[in-house]
This record gives sequence, C-alpha cells and structure tokens, in this order.
Amino acid sequence: MTVVMEAIGAGVLDGALAQVKAYLRVDTGGEDALTEQYLRAALGHAEAFTGQVTIARAGVAVAPCSESWIRLPVTPVRSIGALRGVPAEGSVFTLPVGSYAIDIDAQGDGWVRVTVPGSAGRVEIPIVAGMAEDWDGLPEGLRQGVVRLAAHMFTDRDGLNAPPAAVTALWRPWRRMRLR
Repeated sequence: MTVVMEAIGAGVLDGALAQVKAYLRVDTGGEDALTEQYLRAALGHAEAFTGQVTIARAGVAVAPCSESWIRLPVTPVRSIGALRGVPAEGSVFTLPVGSYAIDIDAQGDGWVRVTVPGSAGRVEIPIVAGMAEDWDGLPEGLRQGVVRLAAHMFTDRDGLNAPPAAVTALWRPWRRMRLR
C-alpha cells in the first residue's frame, strides 16, 4: 500500500518557526527559509520516530481491493472519504457506498475493506490524518523535541555531532510501534 500525504501548508508553522528562533536566540529573519527547512525536517523525523502524523493534513492511500480488513499505514486517522476504484484500464470511478466498509478504531487506526470491487483491482482511499490541527495543538513534549532538533540541525550544519538525546526522550511517550 502506498500513501501520499500533502505537505504542511504555508503559515501553519509560523508559531513553530518563532519558537525555534527564540530557542536559538535569533532576532533577524535573514535565515527564516533555512530554519523552516530544518523545522520541516525535524517534524518529519518526529513523525518517523513516533509512527504518527503530527499536524493534520489530507492524503491518499492506494491499496489492492480486498474483502479482508486492511489497516491504513498512517495514524491517527481523522476521516476517511468515499473510496474510488482504480481499474487496470479505464477511468477511476467512485465506488457505491454499499460496496465497501470503513472504520476508525479507538487508537486512531483507519481500516477499509472492499466487498464489491466491480472492475477495480485497486482502490484510492482519501484520508485526513494527524494528531493536531496546528502546531499549538501538539503535545508540549513533542513540540519541544521538534524545536530542539531543528535548532540542533541549524547550529550543527556539518552534521558532526549527534542530536541531543533529550529529543527522543521527549518524543518517546507518543511513539507507536506496529508489529506486522
């Protein structure tokens, strides 16, 4: 299964950028673009480490049609839209509502199954996933770990030093492990 998530929108990270700059004691805006790149990279590392999407955004998963329940590989899922069938040849089409089932469990895992695929061999699954709507909605420890990692990346541009151990210690409470 593949999933493509949208990038975090412009302006969503303004508060985060201000926190990183305050942590670094940087008063000017001369390196804001570079600092934001490090911030986005740090958020990516946080998502990889925790196994969760941090800031809510839309995406599309593509999976083979199956009558068995399939767990979506991103979490926490906030919503699952109408499924679209992808045939081997021809146009993508919206599956009738009664031909599939969707579920979001208490842990935020999204599940889908296709009971009547029609001509579809695969299915597109529109989703919205994320822990929080925006930067301020993220848990404080997670935010602080992202700020510290982004600041570390900014100050250690040559990559000569390991990131602070405090970063993973701050993220560990939100880490989700999956056994496959």
